[in-house]
Amino acid sequence: MAAPLDNIAVLPGAENVNDEHSRTPPHNYEAEAALLGAILANNQALEKVSDFLRAEHFAEPAHGRIFAAITKLIDRGQIADSVQLAHYFNDDEALKEVGGSSYLAELQSSIVSIINAADYGKTIHDLHLRRELIALGEEIVNEAFTLDIDNAASQQIEIAESQLFNLAEHGETESGIRKFSNVLSETMVMAQAAHKRDGQMVGLSTGLHDLDHLLGGLHRSDLLIIAARPAMGKTTLATNIAFNAARNDKAVVAYFSLEMSGEQLTTRMLSEQAAVPSEKIRRGELSNDEFQKVVTASRDLEDITYFIDDTPAIPVSTLRTRARRLKRQNGKLDLILVDYLQLMRGTVGGKGLENRVQEISDITRGLKAIAKELDVPVIALSQLSRQVENREDKRPQLADLRESGSIEQDADSVMFIYREEYYLQKAEPMQKPEESEIKFQERYAEWQARCEEVYGLAKVIVAKQRHGPTGDVTLTFDGATTRFASYKPADQLPEQTY
Repeated sequence: MAAPLDNIAVLPGAENVNDEHSRTPPHNYEAEAALLGAILANNQALEKVSDFLRAEHFAEPAHGRIFAAITKLIDRGQIADSVQLAHYFNDDEALKEVGGSSYLAELQSSIVSIINAADYGKTIHDLHLRRELIALGEEIVNEAFTLDIDNAASQQIEIAESQLFNLAEHGETESGIRKFSNVLSETMVMAQAAHKRDGQMVGLSTGLHDLDHLLGGLHRSDLLIIAARPAMGKTTLATNIAFNAARNDKAVVAYFSLEMSGEQLTTRMLSEQAAVPSEKIRRGELSNDEFQKVVTASRDLEDITYFIDDTPAIPVSTLRTRARRLKRQNGKLDLILVDYLQLMRGTVGGKGLENRVQEISDITRGLKAIAKELDVPVIALSQLSRQVENREDKRPQLADLRESGSIEQDADSVMFIYREEYYLQKAEPMQKPEESEIKFQERYAEWQARCEEVYGLAKVIVAKQRHGPTGDVTLTFDGATTRFASYKPADQLPEQTY
């Protein structure tokens, strides 16, 4: 009969647990032997532990080698017993140290129930995690003792936190496969929530009605890309969406700004909510009435759960660590925004176009992984290539995504911002030498009429969407107060009374 599962072997004289130098990492050779015996006696016992247990989890190397061989034989459809294994271990020195082929027969003859296999496996896995935790702790201590100018303490903390989280992730012993009926139940909960919202959307609201209607809201675990040329309003749209989600849905929002400082972003939000031009706030050119509006808006903004990280050139691994920490500290995290993607650093180094493309691919994969891991929508802003400016039609296309096709590949939704007004203002007609005054005035009048038609309007072009249709959404845009809003045609506006 195998020894109890809590029989963890230690070195003689290690009773004083306060003496760290006399302790040996926790292990239970008896539990390992008992599990191997159960599998050798009944190969079906492997099914109980194969989802989470690996050869490297065994403290005794010979046990790990036996487990690996058993797994390989069973995967091939062969019977794994002491006779079969003896053939593979005839010349194995590690097995000879524990008794050779006779040890295999001894394992198989152990009386262990298949029912207990999962318990033995979890004990072995738990002790492996404890050994990994001890090793990680020692590594953290050694790193802290090493004074390196290129390895700041804050960076060491983030690395240690990331390593601990990864260890916790790998410590899960439950299978990743879910029963369809369980997934179906979760889907019905989501559908019911959408039904209560009059069927308009399932995800988090952007605060922009027509955009919500097309997207169905911001879905959990999705990576959404908002791309545009400079001056189109990427940051404005992102801050508007973030604020609307934080205010209307009481969402916990994390905004990673690699381009603007936290103060600049806050100024934009104050400008939007107070309906006061951001330039006047920055320059201090406010009337008493405008200043009072800003003060009132700041009090309203204090109630939202909104976090800003303006670390420049943040690596995707650091972003993941900080987002994990934020979710843990607040109990939830509902939305992540990254402004913008090309200013991030990935895990792939090097110079040149090829490596930069690889790095962008690494970043987009990392952001998608964060969205799935934390179960939140991630909105990442992206620059478009200059080739847009060289075309007569300035409407962005998927081919304009800068530096990497993986942006389109990894994203669940890709949206472009297009403001025709911006390009029309830069294309004011000039009279040609051979052109008559009448012809020029006609052309100029056409240009003015077109400018009036598109004044204050913007298009959000949903060019890719895994969950639904693509299409265009018209919004209003106020550059002075950095604000996008839902568009209402003139014939739908309420009549004004004087």
